Amino acid sequence: MLTLPANRGFSLIELMVAVAVFAILIFAALPGFMSWIQNTQIRTEAEAMQNGVQLARGEAVRTNTNVRFQLVDTLTNGCVLSTTGKNWVVSMDDPTSACATTPWDQVSAPPAVRILQWRSSIDGTRNAVVTASQSTIVFNGLGRVTPVPGANITIDITNPTGGTCATTSTPSPIHCLRIVVSTGGQVRMCDIAYPSTDPQGC
Repeated sequence: MLTLPANRGFSLIELMVAVAVFAILIFAALPGFMSWIQNTQIRTEAEAMQNGVQLARGEAVRTNTNVRFQLVDTLTNGCVLSTTGKNWVVSMDDPTSACATTPWDQVSAPPAVRILQWRSSIDGTRNAVVTASQSTIVFNGLGRVTPVPGANITIDITNPTGGTCATTSTPSPIHCLRIVVSTGGQVRMCDIAYPSTDPQGC
């Protein structure tokens, strides 16, 4: 009579070893994963800012009129300009104290404040911190900044929760980004961890 061998399961020791190895792998990968999350918040905020600035410039050229990108503290009607504001508004008029106005629908009669687009700070970038050299950037119909600033306009996006920013002399897993608007109106994003000679650098 043929007998089949009994099915053999895992012993308690084998199971404990597997759990220990799994735990070690998780703890080894955790710092890198956390840095990735913090860097993702920086990049999300930076890309949103860059898109907003480029939208303002594009609309100014398309409509041949002044369009402004403004950083504000909130998106309520009590909003004020802020160089550290994570909320932004693209509009044809100064939206200060009217940031809750619905973005302008060109089919209906335009409201007093013509807001084209806005973005709230709560959209996935909780830990990102914004520091700009000025709160308002106005583009004219040629896509140039008006009035012409004395130097490039910068918007720095950092994440102190994740740690200090990597620089050319200080290594760090956190890569902070900068939006640069040239005096001629060109918009680019760069990484302060790279030297200015590098295409990614500031």
